[in-house]
Amino acid sequence: MINLELPKKLQVGANQARQVATQIFRPVSRKYDLAEHEYPVELDTLRAMMEAMEDAGQGAAGATMGSGGSPGRKEPKKGVINGGNMKSLLNIIETCWGDVGLTLSIPRQGLGNSAIAAVANDEQAERFGRVWASMAITEPEFGSDSAAVSATARLDGDEYVLNGTKIFITSGARADHIVVWATLDKSKGRAAIKSFVVPREHPGVSVDRLEHKLGIRASDTAQITFTDCRIPKENLLGDPEVRVDKGFAGAMQTFDNTRPLVAGMAVGCARAALEEIRTLLEEAGMEIDYDRPATSQPAAVAKYLELEADWEAAYLLTLQAAWMADNKMPNTKEASMCKAKAGRAGSAITLGAVELAGTLGYSEHSFLEKWARDSKILDIFEGTQQIQQLVIARRVLDLNSSQLK
Repeated sequence: MINLELPKKLQVGANQARQVATQIFRPVSRKYDLAEHEYPVELDTLRAMMEAMEDAGQGAAGATMGSGGSPGRKEPKKGVINGGNMKSLLNIIETCWGDVGLTLSIPRQGLGNSAIAAVANDEQAERFGRVWASMAITEPEFGSDSAAVSATARLDGDEYVLNGTKIFITSGARADHIVVWATLDKSKGRAAIKSFVVPREHPGVSVDRLEHKLGIRASDTAQITFTDCRIPKENLLGDPEVRVDKGFAGAMQTFDNTRPLVAGMAVGCARAALEEIRTLLEEAGMEIDYDRPATSQPAAVAKYLELEADWEAAYLLTLQAAWMADNKMPNTKEASMCKAKAGRAGSAITLGAVELAGTLGYSEHSFLEKWARDSKILDIFEGTQQIQQLVIARRVLDLNSSQLK
């Protein structure tokens, strides 16, 4: 029988992440929401804590998302595994309960780090193990269709030469490295798309602008142009060969790791909204009774129970996707399922909480309006709702991208 109780070793890390959310993130959440693009200096304290724990051999102990395990590396432990992906997920749920934008700004915990963990070989994992990497996929000409990448990478001797413009790069101006998706040969389609690790402070790399956004304002979102940017050929992540028979599989491993994390962000933010609205309902004298049908309780309570059930479904789907990744099970379908469900549920729950709170939910006296703004991006980046449904349909129907578009 399945056991949904979390192991104690994971609970310890999640508790540490909750302390970071409570003591560091929540107190400054509104400050950096109102001061977009101002660097959160409080993160320097968090960075020092992380480095001290790592030097002591404790790892990044729960305060951050951590890094997922690579499907390409062998796992010495036998039996059921609760490893890097599950730890990362639980930690990110807690820190996003504090603030999504600040979570996305945690040093050395960018989405690019998860991409490195997903496809890097052992030497690369060691070499890039202590960098802070953002991830550059989207371009001005396309949004969710990652196969439409037009940025180019040309091999010239022992170096690749990168050219192209990337937009909507989370932590693009703050991270010290960027994982850039580019094509080795546009005529060969998806199979030629590879990812490259590029230092941000590097000849040919230009941060063009920072975006002003609806939510996650504590996080910087940049446009970056690569002009004849030369990097060592060893900075291509994973296999440099273009294998048409494998198609987009190598690149998709990145999403198999990162989509559950983004789902976890939505789960954490939505849980914050649920807890807040429950407190407000109880203060208004409304008792939430799980032993009575929702239809026999006040309308506001019935709505809360509906939102809570939606959250539980998203949470369990997300746990499943991360657990499968840790246990080296193919999880492309499950990663998209949890991302689709959590992204949609996160928006519904945070907006539902705003409605239930009335004027209080719409004002800055509460975080409810902020959480509603923050949660919207979690239904968009790492693949929109429509893209996730397309991926799921292809897996369920056993069709490839040319058969189902």
